[in-house]
Amino acid sequence: MRQLRIASRSIVAALVATALLLPSATVAQSGSTHGAEVSAAVRHDVSKPLSHMGAASPSAANLRERPLRLVGPGSSPNTPDAAVQGSAGSAAAATPGIGFAGVGNDDYSFHPAYSPPDTVGAAGDKQYVQWVNVDFAVFDKATGAIVYGPKPGNTIWQGFGGACETDNAGDPIVQYDKLANRWILTQFTAAATPYLQCVAVSTTSDALGTYNRYAFSYGSVFPDYPKLGVWPDAYYITFNMFTNTFQGAKACAYDRAAMLAGGPATQQCFQLSTTYGGLLPGDVDGTNPPPPGEANPVLNFGTNSLNLWRFHVDWANSANTTFNGPVSIPVASFSRACNGSNCVPQPGTSQKLDSLGDRLMYRLAYRHHADGHESLVVNHSVGVGGNIFNPGISSVRWYELRNAAGQTIGSATPVVYQQSTLGTSDNIHRWMGSAAMDQAGNIAVGYSASNASVYPSIRYTGRLASDPLNTMQVETIVKAGTGSQLQNLSRWGDYSSMTVDPVDDCTFWYTNEYLKTNGTWNWSTWITSFRFPGCGATPTPDFTISATPSSRTVTAGGSTTYDVTVVPTGGAGSVTLTSSGLPSGAGGSFSPNPTSSTSTFTVTTSTPAATSTITITGTSGSVTHSTTVSLTVNAPSSATVPEAPPPPAVSPANGKGVNVSWSPPSNNGGSPITGYRIYRGTDTATMSLVTTLGNVSSFKDTSTTRGTTYYYAVSAINAVGEGAMSPASAAVRAK
Repeated sequence: MRQLRIASRSIVAALVATALLLPSATVAQSGSTHGAEVSAAVRHDVSKPLSHMGAASPSAANLRERPLRLVGPGSSPNTPDAAVQGSAGSAAAATPGIGFAGVGNDDYSFHPAYSPPDTVGAAGDKQYVQWVNVDFAVFDKATGAIVYGPKPGNTIWQGFGGACETDNAGDPIVQYDKLANRWILTQFTAAATPYLQCVAVSTTSDALGTYNRYAFSYGSVFPDYPKLGVWPDAYYITFNMFTNTFQGAKACAYDRAAMLAGGPATQQCFQLSTTYGGLLPGDVDGTNPPPPGEANPVLNFGTNSLNLWRFHVDWANSANTTFNGPVSIPVASFSRACNGSNCVPQPGTSQKLDSLGDRLMYRLAYRHHADGHESLVVNHSVGVGGNIFNPGISSVRWYELRNAAGQTIGSATPVVYQQSTLGTSDNIHRWMGSAAMDQAGNIAVGYSASNASVYPSIRYTGRLASDPLNTMQVETIVKAGTGSQLQNLSRWGDYSSMTVDPVDDCTFWYTNEYLKTNGTWNWSTWITSFRFPGCGATPTPDFTISATPSSRTVTAGGSTTYDVTVVPTGGAGSVTLTSSGLPSGAGGSFSPNPTSSTSTFTVTTSTPAATSTITITGTSGSVTHSTTVSLTVNAPSSATVPEAPPPPAVSPANGKGVNVSWSPPSNNGGSPITGYRIYRGTDTATMSLVTTLGNVSSFKDTSTTRGTTYYYAVSAINAVGEGAMSPASAAVRAK
C-alpha cells in the first residue's frame, strides 16, 4: 500500500455519483449465496516480451504516510493467549541457501518513494520476481544476480492503454502458478475511477517473456489490499473495499483457463458486508491439485475463531456459482497485536511501527499431500500479556488446518491440527508474518522482529513434520537491522512473502523489509532461501492405524462393530488387519480386508459377561502397527435390537454428493440407540453398506458418482446389535 493512496481516497465520495459502477449484487452475510456479480475484463491483449520494455514513467507522488485503515473485528487487548509456546523448540534444522539484496534503499541505484514497501515475491522455474509497492525486479534464482529492473510496476502494461499503463499505484502481488508454470503479476490503479485491477499472466515460465494482460473494473469503490490465490478453476482474489469508509470485503474469481489461453475473460464476485474484512483465498502449493471440483477455501479471523467460506465458480452458468459461509472454526484465544494499530517499539526512538494485527497475513497456503490429506497454513499477529493500559508483546500466531477424517476441506469443516503463538519470553516483538509448507509437511514462518534494543530485522523459524505438534524450532536471523524508522512514519509491511520453490517443492523463499540506518523513506529488503533436511528424499513406507469408538458394550449373543482407519504414507500399500484378545466364544471379522482407508471390524459374542481388551494389528510389507479397543459383554436381558427407522429423506448436496437424514425408530428395543448404518444402492433390491455412524441424524455422502440415481436405507444400532434396515428412500440423483 503506497502512501499516496489514502490521500486520493479523500475525494472518493465526490466521485461516487458520476463514476462507473459495476452491476450490483446481494451483500453476502452468511449461509449460502448463489449467483455472482459478473463482469468482463474491460481490456485485454498480449504484450511484447518484458525484456524488450524500457522503464515506464512512474506516477508522481509525495512522500507522505498513508493512514492505516483497520478492517478486522475488535478484541479485548487483555484476552489471554492460550497457545503461546512456553519453551524453546529444538535447534534450527533448516539449511540456508542463497540470500541477496532485494529492491531497496541504495541497492541497484534504487531509492524508495513510498512507504510501506508491500514486499512480495515468488520463485519460478529459473527466476525470482520481487515487487516492492511500485517497483519490481527479476533475479537469477541460482546466483541472485539481478537480470531486469528495478522498473516501475506499470512497465508491464506498456502499450496496453488506459490507467493500467499510466497509473503505477502498487499494492502488488507476484504469484507463480505451479499447476501451469506461469507468472501472475498484478497491481491496482488508484488515481481516478473506474478503479482497476491490472493482471498479467505470462505465456511461458520465463518472467521476461510475453504476458496476457487484463484489466478488471471495480467502479467507484476502491479495491484495497488485493490478495490472490491460485486454484485449478480460477485465480481467486480478495479485496477490502473502500469509498471514504470501509464497505466490506469482496471476493472475486478470474477465469484462469481463459487468461492462460489469452482469450476474453470475465470475473465473478461476491460483496460482503462491513462485518467482514481481511479475507485470504486458498493458494495451491505443489503440483498435486485439490480433489476435483473442490471449492476454494477463503479465510479471515473472528473472536477466537477462524471464519471459513467456500467459493465455487461455475463459468458456464454464473447462477450456479456459490459463496458459502462463514463457518466458524474455534481456535485458542488471542488478542489482536496492538489492537490492529501501531505499538511495536524500536531502539532510540519513540516511533512505534504498525502491526496490521487486524487481518490474516498473506498467504493462505494450501497443500494436497501425496497420502491424500489436505493442509491449510496461515498466520496473523497477536498481542501477548497485554492489558487495558499496555498492548503487550506482539507475536505471530500460526495454524495448520486439515481436512476432517474421511472428508475433504470442501466437504466438511476443517479441523485445527496444530496451532501456536511464537514465544515472547525475550520481550522481542514478532509480526508481519508469512507461512508455507513444503512437500514433506515441514512448515516455515518468516516475520519482522524488533524491540527497544533490537532494530527491525528479518527472521524465520520452522518445524519438521516429525517435531512435537504446536512447536517451532529456534529461529534464524536472516538480516539484522541496523536502523530504526523515525518520527511520523509508522507504516511497516504491509505484508511479506514466504513461498515454496516450484522445481524441488522443498526450498522456501522469503522476502521482507529492514533498515540499514535510522531514517524515514529509506527501507531496504532482503531475499533468502532455505530448506529442511530430508525433504525430497525417497519416503519410507509407513501407515497409522486407529479404531473408534474406543469401547463397545454388547449383550451376550449379539454383535457390535468398530470403525478401523488406516492412513498409508510414504507410498505404503494396503494394510492387512488381524485381531487378538477376543474372549472365548467371540469372533471377529474385517470388511474390507486388506484396506488402504477404512474397514469395519464386526465382533459377534456368545460368551459370558466380561470385559476384554482387543488388539487390532495392521501389516503392510515389513511394517506393523497396532491399536486397542475395549469390549464389554453383558448378560442377556429382555432388550432386543431396534426396530427399523422410517425411510430416510434424501436430496442432492451442494457441490457434490447426496444429503441423507432420518428419524429414529419408534422402538429402540429397550436399549438406547448408539449408532446408525447407512446403506446405498442403485435399486431398492441391492443395498451396500456406506458407513457406520454414531447417534446422529444426518450424513453427507460424497462417495457418489455424479449423475447416478441412488436409493438409501438406514438401520439403527443399540447395545444388543443392529436392527432391521428401513424401507428404501425415494430416488435421488447425485450431484
